[in-house]
Amino acid sequence: MNRLGRSGVGVSPLGFGAAGIGNLYTPLDDEQAYDAVRAAWQRGVRYFDTAPHYGLGLSERRLGAVLREYDRAAYTVSTKVGRRLEGADGTGDDLANGFAVPAALRRVWDFSADGVRRTLEASLERLGLDRVDVVYLHDPDDHAEQAFREGYPALEKLRSEGVVGAIGAGMNQAGMLTRFVRDTDVDVVLCAGRYTLLDRSAAAELLPEAAARGVAVVIGGAFNSGLLADPTPDSTYDYARAPRDLLDRALRLKTVAGRHGITLRAAALAFCAAHPAVASVLAGARSAAEVHDCAEQFGVPVPAAFWQELRDTGLLPPEESS
Repeated sequence: MNRLGRSGVGVSPLGFGAAGIGNLYTPLDDEQAYDAVRAAWQRGVRYFDTAPHYGLGLSERRLGAVLREYDRAAYTVSTKVGRRLEGADGTGDDLANGFAVPAALRRVWDFSADGVRRTLEASLERLGLDRVDVVYLHDPDDHAEQAFREGYPALEKLRSEGVVGAIGAGMNQAGMLTRFVRDTDVDVVLCAGRYTLLDRSAAAELLPEAAARGVAVVIGGAFNSGLLADPTPDSTYDYARAPRDLLDRALRLKTVAGRHGITLRAAALAFCAAHPAVASVLAGARSAAEVHDCAEQFGVPVPAAFWQELRDTGLLPPEESS
């Protein structure tokens, strides 16, 4: 287990990202979701990440239902605050937000101190757990003032009270996460999609700052929402159809990987895990088969000659290697 900053919280190098079991894009039944979580446990995964946003609480409920089968001291679970769930009168589904669930609840942006506590209390109820180990401020991109002025101090207070072990922020950008690393006392930041074989923007400032200050980094979106898992004309990149130039680049990466006897998936996961600031890489999975594949690919040794060829051909900058 790798420790998150100066906290006593540990995470497994490979983590389970639970957005998928919240019916991301398409529905799956409870047993499929439960089997995915149990498969992660079988493969040695001991870090599980969820959020109220994922399926309007469905991800938390499903994850908690399985985690309660195991020794609470044996795993680490994180959730997020910033989107508070309220009852809604609306009908229909939540597909506009990416989740195939009934729109029985609605999200309310709320990074206030009261909102942080209320959101966390509701998450604990859905999870059926007495505590979570890590709490992230979730996507405060357009709410920076409230997040820094009210949300972060609320998390700091929860940590000082011993309610949670580690605190941080989770975002799909590197810039504001760098500000959290520099200007606050976070233990960890979760950076999704900004340190991959296709987008290395987190390498410029975030990762060096985190390493220098002893802040852990968790990487999500290692496959950039699908393109680096299986590049095809229908692949998604950051949850939309992949642009042609990025598809071409991903196909070139796949070709090089094949020449060195590995998959592009193995290379994508290895790239994220290799940076010294990175404590864990979250792999999102919707099925036991996907979990087993991620675990197998995560364990594949990637030859040094592969990274050298990427540098020689301009697919990686000369100074970056794994």
